[in-house]
Amino acid sequence: MTAKRQILVTNALPYANGPIHMGHLLGYIQADIWVRAMRSAGHDVIYVCADDAHGTAIMLRAEANGISPEEQIKNVQVEHERDFAGFNVAFDYYDSTHSDTNRKRSEEIYLANEKAGNISIRPVTQLFDPQKQMFLSDRFIKGTCPTCKTDDQYGDACEKCGTTYNATDLLNPRSTLSGATPTLKESDHYFFNLPNFTKFLQTWTRDEGRLPTSIANKLDEWFEAGLSDWDISRDKPYFGFKIPNTQDKYFYVWVDAPIGYMASFENYIKAHRPDITFEDYWKKDSDKEVYHFIGKDIVYFHALFWPAMLHGANYRTPTSLFVNGFLTVNGEKMSKSRGTFIKAETYLKHLNPEYLRYYFASKLSDKVEDSDLNLDDFVLKVNSDLVGKVVNIASRCAKFINTQFNNKLSDTCTESDLVNSFIAKGDEIIKYYENREFSTAIREIMALADIANQYIDEKKPWALAKENPNSTDVQDICSVGLNLFHKIMIYLSPVLPTLAKESKAFLNVESLDFHARFDVLTHSIHEFIPLMQRVDPKKVQAMVDDSKEDLQTAQTNQQSNKKTSKKESKPVETNNEFIGIDDFAKVQMKVAKVLECNKVEGADKLLQFTLDVGEEKTRNVFSGIAKFYTPEELQGKTVICVTNLAPRKMKFGISEGMILSAEKDGQLTVVLLPDSMVAGATLA
Repeated sequence: MTAKRQILVTNALPYANGPIHMGHLLGYIQADIWVRAMRSAGHDVIYVCADDAHGTAIMLRAEANGISPEEQIKNVQVEHERDFAGFNVAFDYYDSTHSDTNRKRSEEIYLANEKAGNISIRPVTQLFDPQKQMFLSDRFIKGTCPTCKTDDQYGDACEKCGTTYNATDLLNPRSTLSGATPTLKESDHYFFNLPNFTKFLQTWTRDEGRLPTSIANKLDEWFEAGLSDWDISRDKPYFGFKIPNTQDKYFYVWVDAPIGYMASFENYIKAHRPDITFEDYWKKDSDKEVYHFIGKDIVYFHALFWPAMLHGANYRTPTSLFVNGFLTVNGEKMSKSRGTFIKAETYLKHLNPEYLRYYFASKLSDKVEDSDLNLDDFVLKVNSDLVGKVVNIASRCAKFINTQFNNKLSDTCTESDLVNSFIAKGDEIIKYYENREFSTAIREIMALADIANQYIDEKKPWALAKENPNSTDVQDICSVGLNLFHKIMIYLSPVLPTLAKESKAFLNVESLDFHARFDVLTHSIHEFIPLMQRVDPKKVQAMVDDSKEDLQTAQTNQQSNKKTSKKESKPVETNNEFIGIDDFAKVQMKVAKVLECNKVEGADKLLQFTLDVGEEKTRNVFSGIAKFYTPEELQGKTVICVTNLAPRKMKFGISEGMILSAEKDGQLTVVLLPDSMVAGATLA
């Protein structure tokens, strides 16, 4: 028996600005399976996570929703915890980075690095929105590419020619928050001197087992180019923690987010584990293990900035980073129009979460590889493996034990070479779990299921029972079969905790931990009830349809149009362009919150809107309704925006949509919705 290990596991922190979807779940399910497997092997594992709750985006989303940032992150955290629980991702503690514990740790780590000479201050010239009175990050600036002169490009790179640049290089820049022309303004910024840690990081990233080799090789490119100082400050207004000894400077969200791992652990042990201390796990020479499960898109922060900050503050660094790739669905990037951008909540409305846990496990390895959720393969694999092979073993054997032998298993199973071979396979399977080679573990477990079914097919207990219902041979064969099922469920229990719990009750055993594989069952079992239903392809299609927000809107509009007579049908005017009735089904309408509404100088008929439509960026929309409304009447209101119109270049800027209004007797009336409507919701 291996020595008991003490392990802290964390997951990447989901941003408190939107729902959990299938792409997120890949990493969380992977971590949860590993945690369950390590616990099943007898180790002491603490598993924590938290919502990443700071930043400009959250501040703006809260403003658009008419609530405080604190209310915004609280509401989202409730949804996140609900979705994780729905998929049996069982954190010991789920926290928020907006906690007093995290603030204190962030200040402590910053001050320690400041004292060690790892912080510098210098002025930075940035683009400033004179209407919003805030500095603009690249995502909130658009303009003309300085290289190819393409309009409507973001402040860091051109999507057309691929050129990267500073936001200050953009031609004709504008704020996407207000539409105003940004001005240049200087501000003192605080920097973490990452180059101070170059030698340390070059060694750290190459320590055996620290990082996947592919990631370490990628990081070499950064070392060759030379590490740069890291801007860790943001100016007000900003939702986050204030930097110590400053009046209006805030920690950039990526400073306090990883420190949230420490704070979540600290809050957990204060509430639940008085037997251990914070220092036990985080002191420089700790012998405890700390693992971060993260996506490959945030490796840079976790493999460079995070260990450097910890080292500079005299804390231990992570034992390893476990990195997963991205998720595609049906071989393509997740898409709302195709219904493959599937939210956790939507999946749970239609399908058993254990189906997805199993399918992901069958795909995951210790490599940094993308995974594909092929929905046809998903149905076939779950039905074939879990229902057709695993559960089928119990179903085929239990009915004879239940009905003909008073639920009692045979005493002869202890002498079964086949049962003993299944027990012996455990060491290999456990090692696969430990090394995160889940797909290999699944293949080995399914090979055992094939052997078990082959055994039952060859012994044909149904034929023997037909000749002699009370034959002890039938009892012996079915008892061996249920012992084989017992071992298989032990090996599958980290992946399928609900099925394991139900199987444990049916088999009348106390544990399905890995050590229980040595137990040979000879006692009485309980009545068998169906353990898992087959995946219904119709439910998979219903889930996809439920996720097709854009298509749903189009279909509803199309059905509505069919009810309109030709006499009543008229073209629909959008930005002075016309679409026919056949094209109307393509129109996409979403709930939009009016963040800003202003008059347009030099245009008596136009109002300029900054809209939150539930996307990563806001939308700038011009509407010719100034004759009928003042900006104050629409500021903060909830409207309907047509979001799939091609952007239109106007004299005063780019219009990225159309606000829905109705016309009667020459009077335009904007369609207003209740303030409770959520930005980004699709209207049918």
